[in-house]
Amino acid sequence: MKPLVVSSMLFAALLALCAPAVAQTAQTPHEMHRLHTDPKAYIAALEDPKRDAYQKPHEVMEALAVREGEVIADIGAGSGYFSVRLAHHAGKTGRVYAVDVSPDMIGFLHRRVRDMHLLNVSPILAPPDDPLLPEPVDRFLIVDVWHHIDNQPAYLETMKARLKPGGQVVMIDFQKRELPVGPPLAMKIAREDLIAQMETHGFRLAAEHTFLPYQYFLVFELK
Repeated sequence: MKPLVVSSMLFAALLALCAPAVAQTAQTPHEMHRLHTDPKAYIAALEDPKRDAYQKPHEVMEALAVREGEVIADIGAGSGYFSVRLAHHAGKTGRVYAVDVSPDMIGFLHRRVRDMHLLNVSPILAPPDDPLLPEPVDRFLIVDVWHHIDNQPAYLETMKARLKPGGQVVMIDFQKRELPVGPPLAMKIAREDLIAQMETHGFRLAAEHTFLPYQYFLVFELK
């Protein structure tokens, strides 16, 4: 998911306002995870340029190879870190549904896509068990979010019902080992366990990218 220039004055002010909180709070993976309760600090952390060093958004977008006209659901979109990048690749004929359970994140996303004039991004405030997608999608992108979903089997069935024929589910999440970023170890899902779970629900591993230092990057298709 090329750094993007976001609605300059508002977002720069937000980052400046939140930077001290992030510097003091996000010192360990456990403390970083607590930022979920502080929307402003969490947005600043998600958009921190330092994240690019390990998240490698440009390389991720190259690996995804999003086509013009694709319909994509970014599940747990947060601040839109990947949503806005997906939108540029999907083009005017494509659509990105930026789904999140947080009203604060969705409010921020609405302002962000408005200020960036991204008419092909639709923020969706959704409950934890249903992305509320209005149409089938070509691809689900789920980055660092799967461990937050309580009823994963039910969510997988919902995704299957909203996936177009030949569509993909892309999972990027933290490796289950001690890392300087990401959730506490106990919350992480091991790569092998995720693959087994997906296979149980009718998916197969179609591709894997290994260039991310802290995360696995798995692409699944229906069997």
